[in-house]
Amino acid sequence: MTTGQRLPISVCIIAGNEAPRIRRALDSVADWAGEIIVVLNDDENDGTDQIALASGAKVFREPWKGHVGQKNSAADKATQPWVLGLDADEEVSPALRDEIGRVMVEPGDHAAFCFPRCTNFCDRWIRHGDWYPDRQTRLWRQGRARWGGVDPHDKLIVQGRVGNLRADLLHYNALTIDRQIAKISSYSEDFARDAAAQNRTANGSDVVLRPLWRFLRSYFIRLGFLDGWQGGYIAWMTAFYTATRYAKVRAAQNNKPNKS
Repeated sequence: MTTGQRLPISVCIIAGNEAPRIRRALDSVADWAGEIIVVLNDDENDGTDQIALASGAKVFREPWKGHVGQKNSAADKATQPWVLGLDADEEVSPALRDEIGRVMVEPGDHAAFCFPRCTNFCDRWIRHGDWYPDRQTRLWRQGRARWGGVDPHDKLIVQGRVGNLRADLLHYNALTIDRQIAKISSYSEDFARDAAAQNRTANGSDVVLRPLWRFLRSYFIRLGFLDGWQGGYIAWMTAFYTATRYAKVRAAQNNKPNKS
């Protein structure tokens, strides 16, 4: 990709109060994306809108519809032949930018492309365990994909072939331990609500054996120990998150009134 060349891609970002983080995401695409669309929560009030406008983005304010609904709303506003979904805490690495530029020249019959995502945790890039390669399908042809899944775990549903890229999308979502602990509480609540809506149940083995398996898989089978103390902590944290979400499902079952 030559300097100054714009690719036929609409970069779509959803955000709330993300002023401390979104600039990195915008800077990583501002020089080459054909269009940048940022859909903000209507209660955003920390200057995220001004940062996005300064980067040349088209900014929209909308009520929060959940991750899936908000991302589909952003994608619906795209005008370029291709769409790239990006989170406010992510950055397109120079290597990924160049690889995307190459596949845009000859995309073949692919409807979408996926690529690995590398997360920074406590000043270390995590390249093993359950957190890597964490492949994300984020680049797709207009009209060939739609966001689905269960909030907050959105998933791109693609109609057609998905190609594999090799370069990393960089992720800054887990910079501190406190932030990760807060996410465990929030995400486990979402899991328990979805389980209740789907009438899914949990038993004792879900609370004990599933977490044990997640630790063994993350730390030993997927070589999390190669990521230092951070890799060990991530393995324990993953196990704790698994135990917490199934424990909440189990607790909700116990609190249900008996039908007579």
